[in-house]
Amino acid sequence: MRVTTWAEYGLIVSLHLARRMGQGPAAARDMAEKERLPADYVEQILLRLRRAGLVSSVRGARGGYLLARKPEDITVKDVLDASEHGTFELNCDRHQVNADRCSPDSSCSIRPVWRLLHQKIDEVLGSVALSDLLHEESEVRSLVGLESGVA
Repeated sequence: MRVTTWAEYGLIVSLHLARRMGQGPAAARDMAEKERLPADYVEQILLRLRRAGLVSSVRGARGGYLLARKPEDITVKDVLDASEHGTFELNCDRHQVNADRCSPDSSCSIRPVWRLLHQKIDEVLGSVALSDLLHEESEVRSLVGLESGVA
């Protein structure tokens, strides 16, 4: 799994909105400026997050974007699914290397490893809420079960 800029920026934008809970909508351009992200990227990410029901938009002079749910009800997996359209891409499902070996009807001893990895990644990402990421890094490390010396 490779974390792309879509995923990273999706989380940054979502955390920005989580920090602003109760303060009203945030304009996309303001978010981009404050987070030092390309404005066009932020607009596209917000559109993806809105389509997934994670953010809502408010029109008008004081309009912008808000989280559609509480930060504790939105997981990292939710954000990555919306930003990336998934968390893990299985080549045997999407980009078959070999039609015979990668067919659902064939036996492939590698496929179960990729499926298990996909499942574990989704479990970890689904266990961390945006509200968990509002803490300092040392506290987040503890919340997600990482020891302080682990990178």
